[in-house]
Amino acid sequence: MKKTHSMMKRLLVLPLLLGLAACGDKASNTIKIGATAGPHAQVVEAVAQEAEKQGIHVEVVTFSDYITPNAALADGTIDLNSYQHQPFLDNYNANNEKQLVSIGRSILMRMGIYSDQYRSVDALPVGATITIPNDPTNGGRALLLLEEAGVITLKPGLGDKATVYDVVENPKNLQFIEMDAAQLPRTLSDAAASVITMNYVMSSGLDPQKQGIYLEPKDAKLAVMVIAARAQDKDNPTYKKIVDIYHSPAVTDFIHHTFNGTIEPAL
Repeated sequence: MKKTHSMMKRLLVLPLLLGLAACGDKASNTIKIGATAGPHAQVVEAVAQEAEKQGIHVEVVTFSDYITPNAALADGTIDLNSYQHQPFLDNYNANNEKQLVSIGRSILMRMGIYSDQYRSVDALPVGATITIPNDPTNGGRALLLLEEAGVITLKPGLGDKATVYDVVENPKNLQFIEMDAAQLPRTLSDAAASVITMNYVMSSGLDPQKQGIYLEPKDAKLAVMVIAARAQDKDNPTYKKIVDIYHSPAVTDFIHHTFNGTIEPAL
């Protein structure tokens, strides 16, 4: 009887140990993807659901700022992140002596020129007031977009470092007012047009199809968000599968149906 009891204890312990081993194996095979709260995290959640169907367990790690996701990736706390464009990633590497790399494109968040009064940039009248962001990066980006749209010309070679003082041709004598980016959507009732980043388009409920009169091209380097990894992991086959899942029909359909044109798949 004693021998039988001992054997039963071993039989009960064995499944428990196997179960713990399986749980540990799943944890060790989990890919942690960092994203900022909001649309980026929503898309990663969709990616995680599709990855699970392919036997890849993804944990979404949400951040509330723009610096920590790269720091967490660099120190190995997470495996990938998805929330930034290539210039932002390059700047982080340069300022922190890190080697994070892009392994693929995730989504498009295009800056646009918006108007409640006019349906094209050609229709903007002489002397029209245009509101633009007052922070250096997005202010320069806005001016580049206005140049791309053909309404102004900037000094060459400045890129997104251009300021309103670098406008060399302004045939319509447009008047630029710089202000906090979050306030720009509210100016559409008074200004002829405003140049607005997509995050504030989304939070204010603007419709790119109805109020957008000119959007950044889909290959604009500041519009394309990337999936970042540590340099030594750039050829990881599972990470490459994650990139493929971002471009899968399931995830692209999710983006189209959820964001209604404010965010687009970066195919």
